[in-house]
Amino acid sequence: MAKKSAIDKNIKRRAKVAKFATKRAALKATIMDRTLPVDERFKATLALAEMPRDSAKNRVRNRCEITGRPRAYYRKLRMSRIHLREFGSNGLIPGLVKSSW
Repeated sequence: MAKKSAIDKNIKRRAKVAKFATKRAALKATIMDRTLPVDERFKATLALAEMPRDSAKNRVRNRCEITGRPRAYYRKLRMSRIHLREFGSNGLIPGLVKSSW
């Protein structure tokens, strides 16, 4: 089980990403628009830098929904390899069969 503080921190990051997503996208579009004057694009760059760092999408860590484990994460099922194997062996994941030979 992962540290509760790490799990909570990641949940807060997800909330900040959702809150600032539209504003960040607008600023990034302004920065990338080459038809705008340089000073306007530079102001947008400064405004983007002033935003909270945790509002960036790439700061969110994918974690297992069950344990909070950050590594060996399967995106499609939102769980770690350990619980994927356990749930698959118990027949709790439709279409997944643990191979044995």
